[in-house]
Amino acid sequence: MEDQWRGLLYPARLPAFHRLLPPDALRDRLGWIWIPEWDLAPGKVSRQEILPFPALNLVVQEDGVSLSGPATRRSFRDLAGRGWAVGMLLRPAAVPVFTDDPGGLRDTEIPFHAPDLHAAVTAAMCCGVGINDDDGVHRREHAASIASAWLEARVPVPTAEAEAANRLEDLIRSDRELTRVDQAAEQLGVSVRTLQRLAHRFVGLPPLAMIRRYRLQEAAERLRENVGVSIADVAADLGYADHAHLANAFREVLGFTPSGYRRSAGR
Repeated sequence: MEDQWRGLLYPARLPAFHRLLPPDALRDRLGWIWIPEWDLAPGKVSRQEILPFPALNLVVQEDGVSLSGPATRRSFRDLAGRGWAVGMLLRPAAVPVFTDDPGGLRDTEIPFHAPDLHAAVTAAMCCGVGINDDDGVHRREHAASIASAWLEARVPVPTAEAEAANRLEDLIRSDRELTRVDQAAEQLGVSVRTLQRLAHRFVGLPPLAMIRRYRLQEAAERLRENVGVSIADVAADLGYADHAHLANAFREVLGFTPSGYRRSAGR
């Protein structure tokens, strides 16, 4: 699917990772369901580094359910032993059901009380089928179906304002030439102030931060997947003024340079 590896800085290091699309009727409230699984040897730890989407995630794991707010920097999880997670990448339209202040959850993960969701998803994921068995596909699809149905029952069809927030996300994600908030406002036929209000209520990050995150995700993906393309060309194609501006964005958010990332991602 589109964006299968976007946001994952080192996908080759993942033990197993899957993204499943929601039912068509739910795509205005749920981006996709992501399911990592791992079964590591005793004493081994796998660090998974992520440049998260500018969005909130509802995550089911064996020890409970959590709500993750929008991130302003890269994050990581250290995987050990055997485990799994079933995460729901929420569309902006779904966010007000879970919090009226998404900005207050920036770079934060909090427990979320949903015992029925936890019990049903855990039963689906822990049915005794091995990670590499053919039946693992059906197990993941069953868990995703349960999560989707739970979300659909609790998140109403988007209002006009919520749909506008979704359109903002769609535009920023799809238009690689978009680099400024006023460009987005013009294309959507609203004021910059309106976009700022939508982003504040439905995402928790400013519109410019959303734009920069999607461009940086795409830059990382291109540097990793297209080793023959120069860093300067990647910067120019994604609207950065020059190589130096892309390098500054990498250092600010990720803590390393584009060339350093390209070298490490190839290992």
